[in-house]
Amino acid sequence: MNIALRFINRSNDCGNSEVVLFQRNVVPEFDELAIAWRVIRYCGRDCIHPFAYSSDVEVALGDDHGNFSPRISAASGSRLVVAAHPGGRPRLAGSLESTLHSDIEVVNQLGRGAVNVNAYVAGHLMAAKSAVAPGQKAVFRFTPVLWIGVGSQIEEGRALASAVISSANTPFELGGIASADIVMTGGGGGERAQPFLFELENVLRL
Repeated sequence: MNIALRFINRSNDCGNSEVVLFQRNVVPEFDELAIAWRVIRYCGRDCIHPFAYSSDVEVALGDDHGNFSPRISAASGSRLVVAAHPGGRPRLAGSLESTLHSDIEVVNQLGRGAVNVNAYVAGHLMAAKSAVAPGQKAVFRFTPVLWIGVGSQIEEGRALASAVISSANTPFELGGIASADIVMTGGGGGERAQPFLFELENVLRL
C-alpha cells in the first residue's frame, strides 16, 4: 500500500540544505549503517516535493561489480533463499518457510561466495547488508516510521554518516495514514537562525 506524502519547505533556508529521509535500524544485530532512502534538494521556500512511501518491499542481490539480480517481492515475515542459478550466478528464490515474526530473512544457501542483499521501498534502496557469507542471513525489519533530517553532501542510496543519523531526531509514524504533508520550518542564518522543525499536517487517515 502506498502513502502519498508531500514535503513542503516553509523554512528560512530557501532550499540550500539537503533533506534526507531514512529508516533507523530496528534489528539489534543488524550492524549496517542507515541508508539515505530519499534526498530532497533545491526545494525553495513554499515549494512542494511529492513522493510516496510503500509498505511493499522488494529484495535484490548485488555484487561488488555493480551488478544486481531482478527484484522480487518480499512480504513481511517471509524467508528468501540465495541459491545457485544453472548459469552459475546466485539467484533469489522464495521459500515455503515463513519466520515467526515480521522480519524478512534472506539466507545464503550457496556452497561458496558471499552476496550483498538490498531491500527497496517504493523503488528506492532502504537498507542493505553486505558480504552475507554461506550459511548466514540478512535480516530486515521494516516498520512504517520514517526519520527526517538536514545535512549536506548526502547521496541517495548511500550509507549516512553517523553525524547525520544522530542529529535527525524527528520520527514520523505513518501507520494508518493515507496521505500527509511533511512541513519544514526554522532555519536561517546569523543570530536569527532557528533549528529546523518538521511536523505532519493535513493528515488523512485510512
